[in-house]
Amino acid sequence: MRDFSDGPRHLSVNTATVRRQGDLPTIIEACARHGIPAISPWRDQVASIGLDRAVRLVKDAGLRLSGYCRGGLFPASGEHRAAARDDNRRAVDEAAAMGAPCLILVAGGLPQYARPGSIPSKDLEAARAMIEDGIAELLAYARTARLPLAIEPLHPMYAADRAAVNTLAQALDIAERLDPGGRDGALGVAVDVYHTWWDPELYAGIARAGRERRLLAYHVCDWLVPTTDLLNDRGMMGDGVIELRRIRQAVEDAGFTGFSEAEIFSDRWWSQPIDTVLATCVERHRTVV
Repeated sequence: MRDFSDGPRHLSVNTATVRRQGDLPTIIEACARHGIPAISPWRDQVASIGLDRAVRLVKDAGLRLSGYCRGGLFPASGEHRAAARDDNRRAVDEAAAMGAPCLILVAGGLPQYARPGSIPSKDLEAARAMIEDGIAELLAYARTARLPLAIEPLHPMYAADRAAVNTLAQALDIAERLDPGGRDGALGVAVDVYHTWWDPELYAGIARAGRERRLLAYHVCDWLVPTTDLLNDRGMMGDGVIELRRIRQAVEDAGFTGFSEAEIFSDRWWSQPIDTVLATCVERHRTVV
């Protein structure tokens, strides 16, 4: 297992972690100041300052990307399907321009939540079929941009509204059906400990992802007990119950050599100064991740 004790050289910060403390230029400057070598930006933050400026600021700061957030939200009906297709193609173009190693895909749940205005449905299997169709269509486009797609399974509590892909095995099965063999690295998975730590098949899934060369991104935070908000009460690494070192060992044993990306949606941490949050990320990355 890699030695993280000597500093943040393997750390990336997902920009959602400090999104309430400042805009993207502020986050880029602060990460560079703390010696954090990589970020994973969100599309709305990039859009707020313009793609060209975002590309320039990242380059000028000497930062790399661990991913780009996000594409997906595939289930839709009527004209919303075409809108979803076009939106995802724009996400690919943006990620490629930013120099991201992959575009993170959050699959979407039932159509009325994935793409508001769609015809309401309770048919989860139909939503999953739309997800697979949408990924298949986007994969063909992403290949032309030479941009890998990373399916991120989300915790089952989000199956209705955010993602009906809920286990690593499910994400890998989709990837294998759409990209048999996965030899060009075009379609893989993102392993986020917040969404996967509970899964009894997690370690088998990580090993499989390694064998199939599909481990594209690794996200860390922690699960608090009690969790007071299912979206915005993620824990700082080391404050919860996730076996962070064990999972990282499995991910690295499976061949992953990329950044360990801190992604923390938290009202608690959003209320802290940006320097406090980033300094804590650096320290916890060094001591507990």
